[in-house]
Amino acid sequence: MLIKQLMTVALLGGSFLLSGCGGDSATQAADSNQQAPAPILPHSLALAANSWVKANPAASKTIMQEDGIRNWRYGDQVISSFIHLSQTGELELAISGKIASGQSTIEVSLAGQTKSVTLNSSTEQQYAIGTFSISTPGYQEIQLRGVASSSDTFGELTRLSFGGSAASGASFIRDEVYWGRRGPSVHLSYQLPEATPIRYFYSEMQVPAGQDVIGSFYMANGFADGYFGIQVNSASERRVLFSVWSPYQTDDPSTIPAHLQVKLLRKGEQVVTGEFGNEGSGGQSFLRYPWQAGTTYQFLLKAEPQADNYTHYTAWFFAPDQAKWQLIASFSRPETQRNIERPHAFLENFIPEMGDTTRSVYFPSQWFADAAGNWYPNLHASFSVDDTGRRGNRLDFAGTYTEQGLMLQNCGFFNQSTQPGMQWQVTPKRPQPAIDFTKLP
Repeated sequence: MLIKQLMTVALLGGSFLLSGCGGDSATQAADSNQQAPAPILPHSLALAANSWVKANPAASKTIMQEDGIRNWRYGDQVISSFIHLSQTGELELAISGKIASGQSTIEVSLAGQTKSVTLNSSTEQQYAIGTFSISTPGYQEIQLRGVASSSDTFGELTRLSFGGSAASGASFIRDEVYWGRRGPSVHLSYQLPEATPIRYFYSEMQVPAGQDVIGSFYMANGFADGYFGIQVNSASERRVLFSVWSPYQTDDPSTIPAHLQVKLLRKGEQVVTGEFGNEGSGGQSFLRYPWQAGTTYQFLLKAEPQADNYTHYTAWFFAPDQAKWQLIASFSRPETQRNIERPHAFLENFIPEMGDTTRSVYFPSQWFADAAGNWYPNLHASFSVDDTGRRGNRLDFAGTYTEQGLMLQNCGFFNQSTQPGMQWQVTPKRPQPAIDFTKLP
C-alpha cells in the first residue's frame, strides 16, 4: 500500500506548510531547512543498472527503467542496490533524483545502519545521505525503503554517488547493462582423449534443492556447434532444450540462406522444434518436462560427420521416472565435418530481473565414446566466466570440484569468486555408462 502523507506543520521553529499546489516557497524552505548540502563524491553508479526490487521480479521489470528508477509507488517495494567493496572503512553516500511535487522520505540501510533522506525538488538534485561504517569487505546491499510521500511516487532516482576510505576499487555494473543485470555466465571446459575421434558425449547433471531458479539454463552438453540442457522458463514451465547453430553468422534466422540452414531430421514425442535467434541462429528443439531439483538426469549427444559435408547431431535425455532414453531431436548442420569437439557445460541466467538470485548446479561425471563404443572418462576441467565477469561488472561467479562432482554457481551477489582459468584433475563420480547405442530411439 502506498504510504502517502501530506506533511502539514505549523510555520514555527523553522517548519513549513506544504502547498496543495506544490508551491515553490515551500520547496525552497524544505531545501534550506531540512536538507544538508550534497557532498562532491568521486564515484557514482547507475541505480537502474545495479538495483532490483527485493523478491519481486515483476516490480523490478516495471520500476527499473533505462533512465533510472521510475513508478516506485508502494512501501513494500524495497529496492536493493549492490556494490562490491574491496576494503573496509567509511563509505559516504549521496543520491540523485527528483519528485514531481511535494516531497518524499526514503530510508537508506547499509551494514546494519539506517539513515533517511528527503527528496523535495521537481528538478534533479543530489541529496546527501550520510556516512556508513563498513567492517566487512565484499558485496554490500544498500536498501532503499519509501517511508512517506506527498506525490504519487517516492520520486525518480538516477544515481548513487559514493566516496570515503572504503570506496577505492569498488566494483559494480558500469556498462553493458542488459548483460550485467543477467549476471555472469560460468563455464566448464572438458578435455577429450587424445588421437581418438569421439562420437558420443555423455554427462550427468543435478540441480540442488532450492537452486531451480526461474530464468536459469543449466547446460549439460555443450559442443562446438550447439548446446543441450534444461531450463526453468517460468513458475509453471520447465524444458529440456537442444539447439544447433547455423554456420551462417546472424541473429536473425530469417536471413539464413537455404543451403546454410540447419535441417531437422527427426524429433521425439511431444518435442517442439523451430528456429532461434538473438545469440546466433539455427535449429532449436525443446521438450516441456517437469524435471525436479535434487534428481540426477543423464544427457547423451551424438555427432556423426557425413560424406556430403554435413554433420548429424542427435540428443537423448534420460529421466529416472521415465526409466528410458528419450529422443529430443536430430539435426543436420551444413558445411560441417565434425565428431564431438569442444565439450563443455555452463550455467546462465536469461532473465535480467532474476539477476539478484543465486543458483548452482552439479555435474557428477562426463564420459566420451568413440564410434566402436569404447568409453573414456573425462579427467580434466577448467573454469571460465563471460565478459560480464572478466570486466568486473559482476564478481558473483564460482566453480569448484567437490565430492558431488564439478559445480557452477552464479548471480545473487555472493562473495568468494573463483579465479577464471582454474583447473581440476577429476575422476568420474559414476560408473561407465551402460548404453546400447543400437537400441536408442
